[in-house]
Amino acid sequence: MKERLAIPRQAMPEQDATDRNRNFQEVNFGFTEQIAMLEAQRCIQCKEPKCVAGCPVMVDIPRFIRFVAEGDFTAAAQSLLGDNALPAVTGRVCPQETQCEIECIRGVRGAPVAIGHLERFVADWARQRGAVPAAVSPAVSGRKVAVVGAGPAGLTAAGELAKSGHDVTIYEALHQPGGVLVYGIPEFRLPKRIVDQEVGRLQQAGVKIECNVVIGRTYTLPELRERFDAVFIANGAGLPVFMQVPGENLKGVYSANEYLTRVNLMAAYEFPQADTPVLLRRRVAVIGGGNVAMDSARTAKRLGADSSMIVYRRTRQEMPARAEEVHHAEQEGIRFELLAAPVEVLGDAQHWVTGLKCVRMHLGEPDASGRRSPTAIPNSEFTLECDLVVVAVGTRANPLLTATCPDLKLNRRGNIEVDTDGMTSLPGVFAGGDIVRGAATVILAMGDGKRTARAIDRYLATKR
Repeated sequence: MKERLAIPRQAMPEQDATDRNRNFQEVNFGFTEQIAMLEAQRCIQCKEPKCVAGCPVMVDIPRFIRFVAEGDFTAAAQSLLGDNALPAVTGRVCPQETQCEIECIRGVRGAPVAIGHLERFVADWARQRGAVPAAVSPAVSGRKVAVVGAGPAGLTAAGELAKSGHDVTIYEALHQPGGVLVYGIPEFRLPKRIVDQEVGRLQQAGVKIECNVVIGRTYTLPELRERFDAVFIANGAGLPVFMQVPGENLKGVYSANEYLTRVNLMAAYEFPQADTPVLLRRRVAVIGGGNVAMDSARTAKRLGADSSMIVYRRTRQEMPARAEEVHHAEQEGIRFELLAAPVEVLGDAQHWVTGLKCVRMHLGEPDASGRRSPTAIPNSEFTLECDLVVVAVGTRANPLLTATCPDLKLNRRGNIEVDTDGMTSLPGVFAGGDIVRGAATVILAMGDGKRTARAIDRYLATKR
């Protein structure tokens, strides 16, 4: 035990910042077998592991880490993949520092075990060697379940439902499954081949996916209720929110959703080899302080911007973005304009963006979220020169689906209301992920998918 406690947390090997801010290759290289085993030995195998409770999908963290420490990577993969439908994804983008790792007892004195890095290592090791456990064919239930949305919540729920023997079909509005994993998260954080391989594993387990199907247009929710024994709505919250300031309709203003979708899902960074263009500008301002803002600013830098800046109305300490993403952005030369709030987008006679008029902010008392509330400082206006603005201040529920079913109960923000089992106001119709909780993290959506799949399974059992 004394030797284990003496082992320092192992650093993740990564691309040099001066190289990576000019390419879209993955930043982190991943652990080698030797580094992974050494890091795994830091886990002291607590009798009451709080890290498990801190994981939204309840991965048995000590178990898979113990196998890594022993060098039994096959057993580690079997353990991890039994608990988590998308471990190669969560090992890359899950905010472990605020969930499982914050509960790690090693973090009381020193650094917690690098749970996320070990999760990524195990998932990658298994995939690269074809050591992914074969899906066990369950007894066929004879029940059919429709899943709306092939994002994190939908994919997770589909995988769990298939394990229970149900006939599962996912309907995805876009031309490629993955949801935010493919349209929102850049290649340098989450390579699309990883998502494709994780999705392929679910399809091998029997999950069917139909793309280019918009529920609310191609089919309505009432039509799905007639064809399936249960429905799980997981279509996310992809409707952009804007700042509502003058000049937002100028040429050169993007929502982060459109900007990242063009670059990621539609491969605009390869234009003209790819068909989708994206505006390339010298001075880019990204409004917001979350992961989406970091992704947008770092993307702009890779697309050739001389200056890419984050404009955020609070301080670095209040930023909701992952600490690793902020750190990587700083390394890559992203400028941070903090305690600043835009009040107008400025333009020229041809209606192109030329700048951003802002005011300085002061932090007051904590608001409902627990963060200190920003207030404008009188007579503190100043202008930031920029020729492209990306608005990354949040998203909300898209009403395409819900508008076709007025009996579906929504809250004042347009999100679907559910009970403790994830069931909506309509019997047999469940919902989870961002469409219920609002824009959140990949892992929270996956947690919803896993819990709700179990509730759907119980519901179907009562219908036999």
